[in-house]
Amino acid sequence: MSGRHLWIDASAGIAGDMLLGALIDAGAPLDAIQTAVDATIPGSVRIDVREVSRAGLRALKADVVPLVDDPPHRTWRSIRAVVTGRAGEVFARLARAEAAVHGVAEEDVHFHEVGALDSIADVVGVAAALDALGVGSVSASAVALGSGTARTAHGRLPVPVPAVTELARGWQVSGGGPGELATPTGMALIRTLASRCESLPSMTIDTAGTGAGTRDNPDRPNVVRVVLGAAEADHGRQEDAVLLEANVDDLDPRLWPGVLASLLRAGAADAWLVPILMKKGRPAHTLTVLCDPAAVPAVRDAIFQETSTLGVREAARRKTTLKRTFVPVTVGGVTVAVKIGHANGVIVQAMPEFSDVAALAEKLGVPERVALTRALAAATEAGLIPGESAPVQ
Repeated sequence: MSGRHLWIDASAGIAGDMLLGALIDAGAPLDAIQTAVDATIPGSVRIDVREVSRAGLRALKADVVPLVDDPPHRTWRSIRAVVTGRAGEVFARLARAEAAVHGVAEEDVHFHEVGALDSIADVVGVAAALDALGVGSVSASAVALGSGTARTAHGRLPVPVPAVTELARGWQVSGGGPGELATPTGMALIRTLASRCESLPSMTIDTAGTGAGTRDNPDRPNVVRVVLGAAEADHGRQEDAVLLEANVDDLDPRLWPGVLASLLRAGAADAWLVPILMKKGRPAHTLTVLCDPAAVPAVRDAIFQETSTLGVREAARRKTTLKRTFVPVTVGGVTVAVKIGHANGVIVQAMPEFSDVAALAEKLGVPERVALTRALAAATEAGLIPGESAPVQ
């Protein structure tokens, strides 16, 4: 994705109005944001901004002012009809989280009265601000969630509230202090917009902005900061991962293909076997599985269920992955997907998907090695080779 890089500092917490204020402070035009909000919920709210001080730090406060006395009650079903694009993706993630923690269907998740207007204005406003600022990629810090309890439409709940906890799965978080520091809308924005959790990346800074929350805590600034600029060359996406391992010496080897397939279905990103020699000269295998941190419980359970091991080792890992795109080519009237790995707009790797190659071989009645050669030739003819420009998606 082209454009400038945005880094969000949520180390003091995150809320929709705080992020919106920070983006306006960084230069996003208020009139463009108001126009986008008006196009979504006409005549419903006005966005006001004012300078404030939070623990001695100057910041911009964005206030969503209702213009209607009796706003309609909204569910995800009704919001989905008017909110699209990046804003729609944020609300979809928020609806999934609320549905999961309250045990209701996503369609029936309620966004309560004035709070619905606030959330729509915040989310649509943030999406419009990103477009106006030319933001092409986003990353964010660890998020402070808070502690204690908070009063909500569902009564008094522990902090972090259940929806925030659900949305924070797989993201680095901290307590950060008393009170509700991260709202469900703020956490949904982080998880939808940011591709990775990281400290301030290496970049050339163009501008920065600071958005204020409502409370002024004397011991720490209640703010969200954004830093916008040109990031260093993108050589791949960095992600947190967990490596799970188990040594197994008493499983019928005919079962291993099914075991690996089951682990992939359970959420593993990759799974493989390494032959080893254990004590007393016993031949065995080390089962190794790589997965997202959020998938660890399901994958661990699958290892215990599918193998005879009595223990699983776990270790945190950091992996870098190329951006990936699938481009179809046609060989003998059969479509074959070519997987492209690219960085900085240039193809680094290009290889036909082997399942498609196998289907091509069967269709044409030729050996798989011949089908692979033909697929590679088609990819080359289409310019899908290392060193060429990556296709625009």
